[in-house]
Amino acid sequence: MTNHPAEHFTLLADMPRLQTLTEVAELVQLLAPVYVRFSAGPEADRAAVSRDHESGCLMPGLSVNPLTPEPWWTRPVEHWIARQLYQYAHLMVQDRFPWLLTGEVSARGPDCEPLLVAITPVASVAPSTLDQAVSLYKQAFAPGADGT
Repeated sequence: MTNHPAEHFTLLADMPRLQTLTEVAELVQLLAPVYVRFSAGPEADRAAVSRDHESGCLMPGLSVNPLTPEPWWTRPVEHWIARQLYQYAHLMVQDRFPWLLTGEVSARGPDCEPLLVAITPVASVAPSTLDQAVSLYKQAFAPGADGT
């Protein structure tokens, strides 16, 4: 495996911008598996390598989070997406934004997150979609509940 995903990175000239959770859910169901990444975008990541910030180790792919629900998930797809976007929205700082991609899982990062190579950017996610995710998350979930 390569430590640099750029050699297998397909770019879309004009990524669509998804405005609603419903649009994200439709895309996720059509293209599964779909992942989300919070970064400066596909162009910036084309030459990037993910690095574990605690160890300094380079990782063999870009760090992402799954937007496609696991088979055991019995709730609506929108609930999974809202939970994932809400849990990782703290990564949206400065010039970072959420964008959706597909690719091949090369390994797992230190937090068990998928590391992707052979990446194809699919869409960006509008801030209004994140607002919807936060609202739905707060309605549908019990943050801090002990799920043992």
